[in-house]
Amino acid sequence: MRLFSPLKVGPFNLEHRVVMPPLTRMRASADGVPSPFAAVYYGQRATEGGLIIGEATQISRQGQGYPQTPGIFTAAQVAGWQEVTRAVHEKGGVMFLQLWHVGRISHSSLQENGALPVAPSAVRPAGNAFTPSFGRVPFETPHALEVVEIQKIISDYRNAAAHAKEAGFDGVEVHGANGYLLQQFLEDKTNRRIDSYGGTVENRARLLFEVLDAVAEVWPIERIGVRLSPYCQVGDIEDSNPEELYSYVTERLSVERISYLHLIESQTSWATASAGSVKGPSLASVASLFRPHFTGPIIASGGFSPDSAEEALKADTVDMIAFGRPFIANPDLPRRLQLGAALNLADSSTFYGGGEKGYTDYPRLV
Repeated sequence: MRLFSPLKVGPFNLEHRVVMPPLTRMRASADGVPSPFAAVYYGQRATEGGLIIGEATQISRQGQGYPQTPGIFTAAQVAGWQEVTRAVHEKGGVMFLQLWHVGRISHSSLQENGALPVAPSAVRPAGNAFTPSFGRVPFETPHALEVVEIQKIISDYRNAAAHAKEAGFDGVEVHGANGYLLQQFLEDKTNRRIDSYGGTVENRARLLFEVLDAVAEVWPIERIGVRLSPYCQVGDIEDSNPEELYSYVTERLSVERISYLHLIESQTSWATASAGSVKGPSLASVASLFRPHFTGPIIASGGFSPDSAEEALKADTVDMIAFGRPFIANPDLPRRLQLGAALNLADSSTFYGGGEKGYTDYPRLV
């Protein structure tokens, strides 16, 4: 199986190509400290030479968009993550942390002193925000960032990267996907600016690459991954010419020689179906489109089954496959995939919030 062939990614010699992607679970404390059960959860899913990308983690209070998501900007948060990385390393695993700023996908009740969420432009997203006190409420019109405020956010990314190193991670992933701040700058539905951060493709990509430069002051570039979601409309995001935009971005990321490019594919129903009943996408279409523009390793994420994962790897459109919900429900997922064993089904009612139930209590193979 190609899934279980070795692969060199940056300085790491991975034993297999089954990746645990960032999975928001909303179990941190109100202060953004990882759950006391997080070390058990990640340790259960760690394997010798396997890559885990830690859940999306806000770089600052301003970067938070959901209740009880973890941060990486205080000493207490760093201490909590140190327990997690220790558990993963004890199993021989490699762990990156995804650095996150949600931008406009937030609410003033989550912000310091009730400030408005921020964005490249004052364009309100459709849909509802998740708040700790009011439940789901309509998104607000965000504050359009001034250039000096953008520079502060870049500094926050640099500081978060330094804290991730202190917490014992092996690298970091810059989150430029899923309709959050960096993608809001990239795409022209949300970026209406007329300054050096708006207008042309090069200008709209400026913040992503300035963030990458800031993070690279802390980490070698071979320990930095980037996640993108071309054609994704999550968070009311859209671009008038995504192929031009993301061809430019992926070509520049290739020149930078980042550790890997993490691309999100469209979702299928396989992850919530019984094992083997749905095959999922036949090939990684987004990865196929941008593969010619990126020479490094590519991770594809989005509804893969074992069969479709093998198909994509054999076609050389991707190098690694990230399995989301299957990793939630199967702490020993790589072993089950290698053996062709049945998979536990994920309980969606326990995805977000709560304690050990639906988090650390899924059964393993005997």
